[in-house]
Amino acid sequence: MVHTMERQTGEIAGSIRRQHDRQFKRHLVELSQQPGASVAAIALEHGINANLLFKWRRNALCAQVNSEPAVLLPVQLKPELLSSQVIAAVPHPPAEDQSSRSTGSIELEVAGALVRLQGDVNEANLRSVLRALRQRP
Repeated sequence: MVHTMERQTGEIAGSIRRQHDRQFKRHLVELSQQPGASVAAIALEHGINANLLFKWRRNALCAQVNSEPAVLLPVQLKPELLSSQVIAAVPHPPAEDQSSRSTGSIELEVAGALVRLQGDVNEANLRSVLRALRQRP
């Protein structure tokens, strides 16, 4: 595979910034995600710095996470805690999956609210809950 890139002169005299097309970036990210793949070897083989390929991988992962819709978790509100502006959020996994789930719990106090998480917690969903708590008045 032959890859050509455009050269673009930067603002600093004599500096050159290479521009890689999206298809090339996507191809290298896919190669680097194969089991047993070496990011450094793939980068060297294609004439780029390994750190640049790692950056492309991070960007691809962020784009993938941000494109997934948020899934809301069922919560249980405890009336005795609501009076002091504390909310308890407890995810309830389906009954058939409870035996394989973790029994740990996490408690966080964010923006004056107490968030209690039990069992498996999806990182993207937790981010959505924390973001909503930070934005509440």
